[in-house]
Amino acid sequence: MEHASEQMIWMYKTMIEIREYEETMVKVYLEGKLPPNVQKGLAFDIGSGPVPGEMHLAAGQEPVAVGVCAHLRATDTVVGAHRSHHFAIAKGVRMPEMTAEMFGKQTGLSQGKGGHMHLFDPLVKFSCSGIVGASLPPACGAALAAKKRGTDAVAVAFFGEGATNQGAFHESMNLAALWKLPVVFICEDNKYAISVEKADSTSVANNSDRAVAYGMPGILVENNSALDVFEAAGVAVARARRGEGPTLIEVKTDRYYGHFQGDPEVYRRKGETDEARKHDPIPKLAAYLRAHGLLDDAGDSAIVAGAKRRVADAYDFARRSPDPAPEAALLHVFS
Repeated sequence: MEHASEQMIWMYKTMIEIREYEETMVKVYLEGKLPPNVQKGLAFDIGSGPVPGEMHLAAGQEPVAVGVCAHLRATDTVVGAHRSHHFAIAKGVRMPEMTAEMFGKQTGLSQGKGGHMHLFDPLVKFSCSGIVGASLPPACGAALAAKKRGTDAVAVAFFGEGATNQGAFHESMNLAALWKLPVVFICEDNKYAISVEKADSTSVANNSDRAVAYGMPGILVENNSALDVFEAAGVAVARARRGEGPTLIEVKTDRYYGHFQGDPEVYRRKGETDEARKHDPIPKLAAYLRAHGLLDDAGDSAIVAGAKRRVADAYDFARRSPDPAPEAALLHVFS
């Protein structure tokens, strides 16, 4: 119980930190992108401001990241998709360097060349990609490497429900099952693949049902609950470590912001996001911790203050970091 209690507290702390990080990015990302700071005639300039390019935020989806990563070790691999800040933070990616990467700074994880959709931190075995469905094959590769080496390390692939209609999803599921790879597939169902509702693009109501076609367990987590994800992931990760093969977990979760920042979200029903926020998973986990004597007002205040401080320090580090030298654009490229 003591170990489980520590995991519960860690999940709550990490969810607070992720939410603070994402809510801060909401404000920082818009700097210089809206009138009167943008070029005349443009309502939104995606290339302006301290964080240029697209930005996909994961506020509301924190339970998926912490519920899974609570079971992982430093030797385990995580591969994410384009919306991956929550996974990165939960896996222990260095936040200052991650933020500097999004700012395009020299001190970034990839010296500012990858941006927010291509975060790589080999120190904690984390990577992500902007290509839909691209997380599954590399996770299978990491799992195969662990199996060949005779270790009990596992790999986790995070992806959205839209990725289940990609060939890479089906190819990876088949190969992982065939070779009994120690990999866990985590599908985040936030209802929309960009602006398309799942019912309009996918032939099954639950992607977890697809697991049976590949001879692996399929688990559906219907509530956006860190505790429910934690329970499901614990079973799947333990199964992978025992050498019994892969598992597919689907989590019904909520995306509080648009597909990208600046998304007008005209495809959403009026009041949909407000309704989702009424079921915010962070206060729910806090209530659980309080009910079990694991959290009080002082502890909660300390957790929030600590998260705010760490996030503020990360953004400050990114702002103060130097831009890459112009000639750096010619480095680390194929010729």
